[in-house]
Amino acid sequence: MKQFALISSVVLISFTLLNCAVIRPGEAGVKQHLGQLQDDVKTEGTLVYNPFTSKVVKESIKINNLELSLNLPSKEGLSVDSQISILYRLKQDMIPSILRNIGQGYPEVITSVFRSAASDVCAQFFAKDMHSGMRANIEESIKSKMDETLAKQGILIEGVLMKSISLPRGLSTSIEQKLQAEQDAMRMEFVLQQEKLEAERKIISATGTRDAQKILAQGLTDQIIKIRSIEAFNKLSESSNAKIIITDGKTPLLINQ
Repeated sequence: MKQFALISSVVLISFTLLNCAVIRPGEAGVKQHLGQLQDDVKTEGTLVYNPFTSKVVKESIKINNLELSLNLPSKEGLSVDSQISILYRLKQDMIPSILRNIGQGYPEVITSVFRSAASDVCAQFFAKDMHSGMRANIEESIKSKMDETLAKQGILIEGVLMKSISLPRGLSTSIEQKLQAEQDAMRMEFVLQQEKLEAERKIISATGTRDAQKILAQGLTDQIIKIRSIEAFNKLSESSNAKIIITDGKTPLLINQ
């Protein structure tokens, strides 16, 4: 009797463990009973179910990265090779609706929506714009257009990143030459600006020297020259060294001995 009870307990515990689904962080689980998805969404924990009539469908609610390689059309009709990353996540409370309406193949739906949105947006821009500061505008426009279709389905687009853009060889060379010419022009403009500033500095310096000399010349009256001469004689008289002073009575000329 005791053995039977022990065996029954082990079987019961094993059966209970087999009926528990573990939902890890970043996941959401939905119970499907007799083929019908329930609306209750479980996150981070265990979900008990009857394996004979039910199962648990798990989906990631983290931000996922969908990598694509495709050709994008440009306004001038060129084909631009590109590497694209689409960052998306599923809205947690809409996972049952996503599984009912789209199924677990929603990455293919995201890809299809992206291709349509990218074609519409990129056709409004020149190929060179995809390789310049306009890239951020193109990415944001594609994201907004995708949101119009996918957000109401429960798929949130976090970002569209154009990681790599390969322009046609001839166009790429032309853009590089243009950028080099612009850099050379900016460098020359800087040099000319520096030369101009240096010339202005020299003019200001020369003007200041001229004005100082003019002011000094205007201030040297006979009376001031006489006073300065007397001051010079006084300083010479204080010296103990022998000196020969030649003067006309106005200004001294000193000869050291």
